[in-house]
Amino acid sequence: MNDITKIKQLQDEIGYKFSDENYLVTALSHTSYVNEVKLKKIQSYERQEFLGDAVLELTVSDYIFSTYLSMPEGEMTKLRASLVCEPTLAYIARTEINLSEYLLLGKGEDNTGGRDRDSIISDVFEALIGAIYLDGGLDKAKCFIQKYVLTDMEKKIEFVDSKTRLQEKVQAVSKTLEYVLVSEEGPAHDKKYTIDVYINGEKYGTGIGRSKKSAEQHAAYEALKRM
Repeated sequence: MNDITKIKQLQDEIGYKFSDENYLVTALSHTSYVNEVKLKKIQSYERQEFLGDAVLELTVSDYIFSTYLSMPEGEMTKLRASLVCEPTLAYIARTEINLSEYLLLGKGEDNTGGRDRDSIISDVFEALIGAIYLDGGLDKAKCFIQKYVLTDMEKKIEFVDSKTRLQEKVQAVSKTLEYVLVSEEGPAHDKKYTIDVYINGEKYGTGIGRSKKSAEQHAAYEALKRM
């Protein structure tokens, strides 16, 4: 998929047409890509990420404050942190938008697994929010956040916290918990891991992911659903 095709397909994916596509190109451009193409008009996503992070936090804070009228400050802070943290944003970016496929990375970064790093994909997601804000204003950015972050919140948080929640449940009943790597397939830059999770020696779930951490997360989520 060439870069122009990526730009057009992502706009179709998210249902937002940019008046200035340069904002979107910037949101998708990692430093390694900018250094490689050496075009002065292309910047990395870092400045837009800074802006998108602020818009995201404001929008999520406003939603929580307006929706959970009796929730104390400490619980609001905890809920917001769960929604805007790196693992949650990376999960949303992968499952809701397939954003990793659209990243513009240098060849070295791409070949060493940059496309699968939570830190990069969550930063790009925030940069995308910043891009929409710059192109269409706060209301358009809020609509995007509402659609992808504030919809089905409980499921998103439950998935991201699944390993921790499973560990707590297992410890509470004094049972053992073990993750076992079943298979590792594909080249270094495009791995697929399959992992089983066992509780007291019994298999409770299987997870598949492009990193061991992701596969374990999926396995833990399946185990929680079974429990």
